Amino acid sequence: MRHCEEHHYMEPHHTRYAQVLMRARFDENKNVADPAKAKQLVKDAEAELHEYAHPIPIIWFDSPKGIGYERYLHYPDAVLDYWHPLEKAMYPEYFARREQRKKEYIEWYDKKYGKPTEEELASFY
Repeated sequence: MRHCEEHHYMEPHHTRYAQVLMRARFDENKNVADPAKAKQLVKDAEAELHEYAHPIPIIWFDSPKGIGYERYLHYPDAVLDYWHPLEKAMYPEYFARREQRKKEYIEWYDKKYGKPTEEELASFY
């Protein structure tokens, strides 16, 4: 279907017509029971697709090979600590649960690794 769009990019009515014709061709062969014949139909369709592929395909912005593919910024969770209290007030349940989970994480960390000694803190600073 995307190949139809590439050939008729600025003409949506032509695109839709080509897609309807393609769908009709699929519907003609949807009840083929012979595996050998079905395999041959797939092979012929792939060859035809390769033959009629557009020389300059449309590469969408966020699709693979697009200039924006996987360019989403992932903000660390600590950014939420800097929200204004009025912003946090819009989501009271979330931030209450978040504070509880932060306390649980600190308890887990202290239990697993222990608290640093005064000497370790002094050497760190």
